[in-house]
Amino acid sequence: MMFKPIKPKKVSTQIADQIRTSILAGEFNPGEKLPPERELAEMFGVSRPSVREALNALASSGLVETYQGGGTVVRSLVENSAGLPLSELIRIDGDRALDVIEVRKGMESWTAWYAATRALPEDIRRLEAIVNGMAANLDGLHQSEDLDAHFHTVIARATHNVVWFHMMQSIFDAMQEFQRDVWRAVYLTEEDQKLLYAHHLRIYEMIRDRNPDGAREAMMDHLSFAQKRCSAYVSMRGGDLSGV
Repeated sequence: MMFKPIKPKKVSTQIADQIRTSILAGEFNPGEKLPPERELAEMFGVSRPSVREALNALASSGLVETYQGGGTVVRSLVENSAGLPLSELIRIDGDRALDVIEVRKGMESWTAWYAATRALPEDIRRLEAIVNGMAANLDGLHQSEDLDAHFHTVIARATHNVVWFHMMQSIFDAMQEFQRDVWRAVYLTEEDQKLLYAHHLRIYEMIRDRNPDGAREAMMDHLSFAQKRCSAYVSMRGGDLSGV
């Protein structure tokens, strides 16, 4: 048997390894800032130059991006800087938003399925808190658009698959402006709000009850409904959303 000499790891490599593990575990959202260098140095009990070297290594690998005076931000694992950004494409062409919703139906029905098999108790508590918040918003017809988006990304996080999570976060970031406009244009009545709440409650209950097929079906039903409403909105705007 051939043994290899043990080589002690550099401090900066150990720091980079821990941060990388946290990012790949989904503990940081795409676009989220890491703690400042000073705080990281205190957390790890090391010098700031060691932290800086670790962050530079992570930036070189594409996991983070460092801005002078603006901190270090986690990059999306599925980010593509080439070509027209998806958010801009959706802004100027409403039909592309409908394409994204079609993709979401395939992706999110399976994220719901996996969440129902893998969600931890803390994931269930997060989803329950969101659903409770949506229920509270029914009084006075307060909008739940932010809770809605958060609900879907929490489900993606509950798959404990970092690629699912980053893909969903990237899609929601791109769709944010379009979804906001849809919410404010077509989900106006008390009946609309109650129906959307019922959709999310059913999805939550299927995940909570460990019913993956039920969760997948509930998500597909919800997104099929959303697809119809978004299609109506795009038709109303004439397909060109550049002036929205």
